[in-house]
Amino acid sequence: MKKVLFVCMGNICRSPTAEGVFRKLLQRRKLEKDFEVRSAGTHGYHVGEPPDSRTQRAAAARGYDLSEMRANKITPRDLAYFDLILAMDKVNLDNLRRMAHPGMLHKIRLLMDFSKNYDDDEVPDPFYGLGYGFDVVIDMVEDAATGLLDALLEPPEQNPRNA
Repeated sequence: MKKVLFVCMGNICRSPTAEGVFRKLLQRRKLEKDFEVRSAGTHGYHVGEPPDSRTQRAAAARGYDLSEMRANKITPRDLAYFDLILAMDKVNLDNLRRMAHPGMLHKIRLLMDFSKNYDDDEVPDPFYGLGYGFDVVIDMVEDAATGLLDALLEPPEQNPRNA
């Protein structure tokens, strides 16, 4: 079983969106039993809270149900447990790298490393922006999550991103 953790700052916008999108991809391909998927934040601002209502509305409009999710903060135990830890942006990537033991750094990446259609390195934080930002996040996450799953299903010798 492959264990994947999506991480943003507060775990109420981008990372729960990534978790929901990736779970749905796994369901569509009947791979739910092959993966454990969760999300977390590098900060504990919203621990125990559901995803932002705007995030939930945008996700629901595309068929993703995030209503049962609750924010949590990443722990050192998570860093050891998960096989792949995907940050939504460079600030959180740096935060994760500072928390991790040097032997864990290889499994901490940016989600957008797996994007097929975007040149962006980061999924933008829609929290303080206008409403359309939540749709942009879903577009980017859908693309990168599809690339991620494709990479995880390919043998490492065929895909250097999976190494």
